[in-house]
Amino acid sequence: MSEEHSYPWPAASATGVGSWPGEDPDEAVRTILGELPDLPHLPELPARGVGADMLGRTLGLLVDMPAEVQPSGWRVADTPGRDLGRAHSFLSYDLDALTEHARDFTGTLKIQAAGPWTLAGTVELRSGQRMVADPGACRDLAESHLEGLLAHIAEVGRRVPGARLLVQVDEPSLPAVLTGSLPTASGFGRLPAVDRVRVEEVLRVLFSAIADAGAVPAVHCCAEGAPVDLLRRSGARLIGLDAALLGRRHDEMLGTAVEAGTGLMLGVVPGADPTPAQARRMSDPAATVSSVRELWNRLGIGPELLTRAVVTTPSCGLAGASPGHARQALKAVRDGARVLRDEPRR
Repeated sequence: MSEEHSYPWPAASATGVGSWPGEDPDEAVRTILGELPDLPHLPELPARGVGADMLGRTLGLLVDMPAEVQPSGWRVADTPGRDLGRAHSFLSYDLDALTEHARDFTGTLKIQAAGPWTLAGTVELRSGQRMVADPGACRDLAESHLEGLLAHIAEVGRRVPGARLLVQVDEPSLPAVLTGSLPTASGFGRLPAVDRVRVEEVLRVLFSAIADAGAVPAVHCCAEGAPVDLLRRSGARLIGLDAALLGRRHDEMLGTAVEAGTGLMLGVVPGADPTPAQARRMSDPAATVSSVRELWNRLGIGPELLTRAVVTTPSCGLAGASPGHARQALKAVRDGARVLRDEPRR
């Protein structure tokens, strides 16, 4: 295989998935920049309420497609209302904190947004049915999402002009969209699966546009059954997965991705407060990344590429964790990445 691939992050990098506990964007940004100097990210703080999480932040980016919160969740609306106003305000606070603390940052900076298929599988039409059930609505959503995300990339670029942006598209609902396992509005049936060709086409257009904007397209799917081949073909330069969900059946797909120059963002510590056994494992950096070493050995790829192609992360966002565990999780993934870097040289 070729080992001449270039990766837009330093060797032995670690990063977070996105969300973070607490309500103070200044403290969150300072912490992330301090704990993850090689690949920091713009955190999401869902504890602030409606509009502050990944979904709300992304819906606030959409162009000419307002939404509001109903008892069943986010739903398409006729006009922008209070819920979107909150989402815009929260993002403004977050970007101001980023500008304050990272304006001189010159490395790779990660930002996150929910993907078009996760939005389609979550947000409701006015009828109460999920948008994914309506192909026309999905097309409109994809166009609105693309336009809004590109504007967001440009805004972050203006605020942190020395950074190279890595744009993580979060698609936790993608496996359910592809397998037809999302429930209908009544809850008694299942919505039909969306054609894989259509799914790939939408993502390819999105990732291509991100690259054309000068950013690095990435995708994260922490659900079981993540379609690695589809995501690679769509143009993602970095694919985020939960390492605990990867078995031998994934080896061929992952090996093909790495050989094609696609990086892997692998979750190796729990996103929620750990059990005693998990805490003991986290305290040992070598044990933290043992699943990554085992995977690499199965793939048969030279160890010199391991710390270039792999970025270590928590398994999912840390919004539900205690502040203590959140900090410990970032330390654990950072220490684990260093172990992977140092081991081949022993």
